[in-house]
Amino acid sequence: MSGPRAVVRQVRWTLEPDREPDAEPVTYAMECAVCGERSESSVDFGVPQGWVLAHGGRNPSHHSYREVIVRPWRAWWRP
Repeated sequence: MSGPRAVVRQVRWTLEPDREPDAEPVTYAMECAVCGERSESSVDFGVPQGWVLAHGGRNPSHHSYREVIVRPWRAWWRP
């Protein structure tokens, strides 16, 4: 009867932004740091930017926002 075996091999991985034609798009959103409300995500930064201006207009004491960027990445084994 043989016991468990382990195979250990060192490989080099590469991590990079996914720029393949079928990659998901980079999207942007803005989040209010005061109340936590968030704009919808969009590939056009003008959409969340417009949301900030409208949100700030409705909530004059809300001055702090966070930019939320979703950027697809890919990891692949380099032989």
